[in-house]
Amino acid sequence: MGNPLGDRLREARTIRGLSLKAVAEPADISVAYLQKLEGGDVKQPSPHILHRLSEVLDVPYAALMELVGYVIPQSGGVLAANTFDHALNSSDLTDEERKSVAAYIALLRQQRDR
Repeated sequence: MGNPLGDRLREARTIRGLSLKAVAEPADISVAYLQKLEGGDVKQPSPHILHRLSEVLDVPYAALMELVGYVIPQSGGVLAANTFDHALNSSDLTDEERKSVAAYIALLRQQRDR
């Protein structure tokens, strides 16, 4: 596994049809920094940045934290996620399956926008 965080960020951005700029600006980071995250050049971004990205990309914060290697405290609460989000963020999916789902959703959006 080369770059799990970067792959997840890129896939979430692609699935949502967002440009680098459309993610970077509301997350209050530069496009160049987001490119570095997606490319695997940044190994452990701060939890604050991961939190902002999780909100912009609608990806569970805990999932991003785990991909980076941060310890996630277990609490009595459960993260709310719909079935589709849970399936996309499931550890049961291989990297290849996750990439295929992202590519398929991108294709559907492209067809819809025509």
